[in-house]
Amino acid sequence: MERQTIHTDRAPKAIGPYSQAVKAGGFVFVSGQIPLDPETGQLVDGDIVAQTERVLKNVQAVLEAAGASMADVVRATVYLKDLNDFAVVNEVYARFFPSAPPARVAVEVSRLPRDVRVEIDAIAYVG
Repeated sequence: MERQTIHTDRAPKAIGPYSQAVKAGGFVFVSGQIPLDPETGQLVDGDIVAQTERVLKNVQAVLEAAGASMADVVRATVYLKDLNDFAVVNEVYARFFPSAPPARVAVEVSRLPRDVRVEIDAIAYVG
C-alpha cells in the first residue's frame, strides 16, 4: 500500500511532529485542524462561528491538496471546548456538508491546542 504525506500552504503548517494529512489505501486522513489562518499563522479573531468556518476551510484545503473534497469525507470528529457551542457549530458544519453528511462524533474536551474552542479532523475516501 502506497502512503503519501500531504502538505498545502492553503492550510496552517503543522504545529507538531505530524502531517497535515496522509493518503493511504484510498483514504485521506486529515489531522485535526484548528482555527489558524494559514497566511498569518495566527488564530482567527471572532466567535465560535468564525472559528468553525476557519477550521472547516482548513480541512477543505488539505483535502483538495490530496485530490479530495468535502463530499468525499466519510468520517469526522469535532472536538469542542464547550459543548454549549454544539448547536452553533452544527449550523456552520451543515453548510460544508449540505448533502449526505459523513458519520461523525462530537465530544467536549478539557483543552485544545492553543486553547481554541474547536478542532476537527476528517477521513475521506477517494478510492
